[in-house]
Amino acid sequence: MRTITAAAITDTVARLCIQANTRLPDDIVAALDRRRKEEPWPLAKETLGLLWDNMELAEQKDLPICQDTGMACVFVELGQDVHIEGDFEQAVHEGVRRGYGEGYLRKSIVGDPLRRVNTGDNTPAAITLRLVPGEGCTITVAPKGFGSENMSRLGMLKPADGVEGVKKFVLDTVRQAGPNPCPPIVLGIGVGGSFDKVAYLAKHALLRPIDRPNADPYYAQLEGELLEEINAMGIGPQGFGGQTTCLGLSIEAAPTHVAGLPVAVNVSCHVTRRATAQL
Repeated sequence: MRTITAAAITDTVARLCIQANTRLPDDIVAALDRRRKEEPWPLAKETLGLLWDNMELAEQKDLPICQDTGMACVFVELGQDVHIEGDFEQAVHEGVRRGYGEGYLRKSIVGDPLRRVNTGDNTPAAITLRLVPGEGCTITVAPKGFGSENMSRLGMLKPADGVEGVKKFVLDTVRQAGPNPCPPIVLGIGVGGSFDKVAYLAKHALLRPIDRPNADPYYAQLEGELLEEINAMGIGPQGFGGQTTCLGLSIEAAPTHVAGLPVAVNVSCHVTRRATAQL
C-alpha cells in the first residue's frame, strides 16, 4: 500500500493548471504548425500564423494562450493500492484555487447556474475519478473554455441510423457551430453507453493525442473520414474560409443497449489544453 498526501495532490494540480493554460500539448502544436504551412487560402494562412504567434508569446511570457482559462476539468486515474492521506476532493479544489491565483488566470466559475455569483477562485473543479490497478496516480488537468463547450451536442439516435447517422450528427454539429468555437477545432466524439456515459466518452476522447488514431481500425478509418469531410466544409480558421476547420478528432466507443445509439460531440477550439503528471 502506497501513501500519497493531499498536499502532493494540491501541488500537482496547481502546477498543471498553470502549465495547461500557458503551453499547448505537443500534438496540437505539431498539427497547427503543419496546417499553417499547408493551408492554401491566404486569409486562412495569415490567421493560422497569428494563432501561432499568440501561442509562442504565451509560452515565452508565461501568459494564458486564451483569455478564457476555462473550467478546470480534472481527470484522475488512482491506483487501487494507493491510500490518500487527507481529503482527496478538497486537495484537488485547493490545487485549482492556488493554480488560478498564482498563475493570474481568469476565474470563470459561478457557484449556481441560475443565480450566477462568481466563486472568485475558479472552484469547484469538475473531477472525474477512475480506479485502476496498482500504486500510481495520474492526474490530467484539461481546462475547458465555454465558447467551444457551448457548441457541443448530445443525441439519442436510433440503432437503424447506424454509422451514417453518427457521421451526419457530427457534421451537423460542426456546421451549426460555424465560427463560434474559434476554429480550427478539435473534436472528442463519444458513441454508445448511456445518456450520461456518452458525454463522458466525448470529453475523455479529447485527452487522447490527435496524432494517435483509435486502436480499432474501424474507428480509426471513421476518424479519418470525418476529419476529411469536416475540412472540406470550408469554414476555416475563425470562419474566414480555407481547408483548416479541424486539426483532429478522436472517437471513444462503449457497449450500449440494443435499442439505443447515443452519440455526443465535445467541441474544443485549437487551444485544446491538457497537462498530465504522475505521482
